Amino acid sequence: MTDLAQESTLSTFTASDGDNLAVQDWPLAEGAALRGVVIVVHGLGEHAGRYDHVARRLNGWGYAVRGYDQYGHGESGGVRGALPVTSRFLDDLGDIVDSTRVRMDPKTPLLLLGHSMGGLVAASFVAQLRRPIDGLILSSPALNPGLNAFQRLLLAVMPRFAPNMTVGNGLDPDLISHDPAVVAAYRNDPRVHDRVSGRLARFIADAGPWVISQAPQWQVPTLLLYAGQDHLVDPAGSRAFAAAAPKEHVTARCFDDLFHELFNEVESEPVFEALRQWLDARF
Repeated sequence: MTDLAQESTLSTFTASDGDNLAVQDWPLAEGAALRGVVIVVHGLGEHAGRYDHVARRLNGWGYAVRGYDQYGHGESGGVRGALPVTSRFLDDLGDIVDSTRVRMDPKTPLLLLGHSMGGLVAASFVAQLRRPIDGLILSSPALNPGLNAFQRLLLAVMPRFAPNMTVGNGLDPDLISHDPAVVAAYRNDPRVHDRVSGRLARFIADAGPWVISQAPQWQVPTLLLYAGQDHLVDPAGSRAFAAAAPKEHVTARCFDDLFHELFNEVESEPVFEALRQWLDARF
């Protein structure tokens, strides 16, 4: 822990539709200079607690961090891997942003950091202009899920006939990181699940191409970090977004030899350094 960090706190937030979301805050120590607030949006099947080391690194740079478990994930309410309505994740993020803004000085920058499916949610949120956001950090965003033949068949059938039924998501934990300890912790984490519903799968499949289509009009300062050896989402989605987006607003960095979870890789220091340099240049 850095001198600027405090112990994280857990709380329950009631979303606008009445469901409870688990929220984890990593505040700065009393008296520490606050440079900004970062909201972490986690990926499919995981939870905000897996970002403790990322939050503490951000604390050390002067950023308070708030993470939350998305609906159907972690300690939050909802059927594991389900999505009651297509807009649910975006609506919940809006509620979290609003509740965070109320506690902030209006001049303090508010950033989103989204990983994988969470990156897709955060990017969709920004593209839809749901709320004003000062900066966006995308880690291996699921802009192109890279579906295999079986997954495409399920996607063609499930959303129409069984949108709420959940099945295994098909993600291989061995491909999240080269670090065996990270993989073992993921496999043994009781708050991690492998479920996905037809409606959630359809959201992921549709939202990625739409976000890429919005890239030419992108205005929010964005750092796009993605893995060249990503076998869980297709890095071609990130490359397409980066190619189409205005270079003055979007900074893209590919880590050729890394797997999907960039911040959990054996060689993660260059990833954290790229994040630090981007933050220092803009905030």
